[in-house]
Amino acid sequence: MPDLAFDQIKASLGAQSLFEDKTWRLSPQAWPLTPGQLAELEAIGRACHEFHQALETLYLRSAAGKNLLRNKPLLAPWVADYLDRGKPADLIRHARDPRNRGAFPTVLRPDLLLTEDGFALTELDSVPGGIGLTAFLNRLYGSDDDAAIIGHRDAMIENFHASLTALAPKIRNPLIVLLVSDEAATYRPEMQWLAAQLQRLGRRVFCLHPDDVFPLGGELFFDIEGTPEKVDIIYRFFELFDWANVRVAPHILEAWSAGHVAIAPPMRHFQEEKLALALFHHHLLADFWQENLGRRSLELLRKLIPQSWIMDPTPLPPGAVLDGPRAAGRMLNDWRDLTSASQKERDLIIKISGYHETAWGARSVVLGSDCSREEWQAGVEQALRLAPTNLHVLQEYRKPRRLEHPVYASPEPGSPPVAAAQPGRLRLCPYYFLVEGEVRLSGALATFCPADKKIIHGMQDAALLPSKVFTLA
Repeated sequence: MPDLAFDQIKASLGAQSLFEDKTWRLSPQAWPLTPGQLAELEAIGRACHEFHQALETLYLRSAAGKNLLRNKPLLAPWVADYLDRGKPADLIRHARDPRNRGAFPTVLRPDLLLTEDGFALTELDSVPGGIGLTAFLNRLYGSDDDAAIIGHRDAMIENFHASLTALAPKIRNPLIVLLVSDEAATYRPEMQWLAAQLQRLGRRVFCLHPDDVFPLGGELFFDIEGTPEKVDIIYRFFELFDWANVRVAPHILEAWSAGHVAIAPPMRHFQEEKLALALFHHHLLADFWQENLGRRSLELLRKLIPQSWIMDPTPLPPGAVLDGPRAAGRMLNDWRDLTSASQKERDLIIKISGYHETAWGARSVVLGSDCSREEWQAGVEQALRLAPTNLHVLQEYRKPRRLEHPVYASPEPGSPPVAAAQPGRLRLCPYYFLVEGEVRLSGALATFCPADKKIIHGMQDAALLPSKVFTLA
């Protein structure tokens, strides 16, 4: 497909709103990926699903006080303590309910940075934004017969729906509601767009505010032109820290318990904690991961996931040291020792693990090498102060490599935008949908940020693009 003109992209985006009060820079081309990178993305999807399967086993066996290994003793009650910390008791009970065994997120989106050494997986999101946006961009930059678009032109839409209907296989054309909370309102337009596309295909999918749903006889309903319609499947587009703000929440749990409604992603808090990646690197759990992950997935995740640590402020004996980085050339006895680290040693990121309003959108992120010593000290102190209810993760910073991609810009005020190669750094977010145990790569959203940005996320001066496989002639 030829390059897209600026006016064509602008007109297509202007025809509907995909984000509330958000804009970004435009590019004439999709992000280019090689066939080798595509193969790696396929393997990453399988590894991420295996990781979630192993994480479930780890959490449930830890919570039950059971041994983690087959042939030698390993108890780790502290794992469940970490993951349960600050969570309400009813949510913990629900997550451990035997009926939830084997319930995994229907969509997984890792955040991948492209570094000099390949991809680095910095987060694994189970309630990701960008589903509707990526589906829209796949259509805009692809054609009906364009097999080069990651997944294919409508794979995001089709597999999103298939991942949900798989939860109610006995119901033909189930009624699905996409519940978007006030906290997640920025993403409501793209979910409305997604619901509209599925309705055009004859699917009963509606994007609603949680207050639009009401209980009736132990089931859940909402009004369609004055007629109550029973809800079969809920896709909750809000993270679990927002659960207390959803008035219908207790009725959702009751309807699920009675078998009247399926919920995706499952309301299992341990699947939404960033500290799960630090558990993967924890030295006491190395044998567990080796037993519970396939060899290829284990090797791939070891390569992908930056070294990460849980900032637990429990005091150590004077002669003990933390499993962590060094500060001023010495091992740590207390996380506060990090405040004496040199700027080079502070190539580290602090971020809250989850279950908090600052746990998304890079709002809690502190990059040590990109801030003052006072800001770094404040970040360390805040992590330790909040630890009784909200643990933080310390993660090795892997710098994205410098790349180039054409981006539209106005050389002079008032002149027409011209596409020119711009330097920048990349975050790639592949979307995997789980359909009856199969992991389907359906799209990949590229965020191309200016080269001077150290932390990459959606921002006004970034370009948001779909991804496409390009082969050399």
